[in-house]
Amino acid sequence: MVSAKAAMVDIGDKRDVTRIAKAVGQIRLRRETIDRVLENRVEKGDVLTNAKLAAISAIKKTPEIILLAHPIPILAANVNFNVDRERSLIWVEVEVKSVAKTGVEMEALTGVATALLSIFDLCKQYEKDEKGEYPTAEISGIKVIQKIKEE
Repeated sequence: MVSAKAAMVDIGDKRDVTRIAKAVGQIRLRRETIDRVLENRVEKGDVLTNAKLAAISAIKKTPEIILLAHPIPILAANVNFNVDRERSLIWVEVEVKSVAKTGVEMEALTGVATALLSIFDLCKQYEKDEKGEYPTAEISGIKVIQKIKEE
């Protein structure tokens, strides 16, 4: 039998410092779907604006989603997209800044994942094949690419 335990790490003795984290991820879609996104022809709305707002909301709610993450003040959150039509990819990059006792990596990762899931949700009707499956759509490469702790 495996026992499980959970505990929030005590950060009480740490001091507040500026912390920045940047994370990235990508979604592969059909080229026709990418064209719809670029031409703002997706029925559900402006894909990139919706994904950006979803990411920012998720960043702010990270402690509600990742249960052992500490609630920290978010001073800035930037969400950027790079659409690579030739490779049928949309890259998402999220940068989060705080002055806190702990880092903002989880917030940046949560923002990226949520932006990508939002893009999938808004575009999935164009990705279905004749069986109703999604053979092309793929979310991948979610990772932290930068972590800064300014002493």
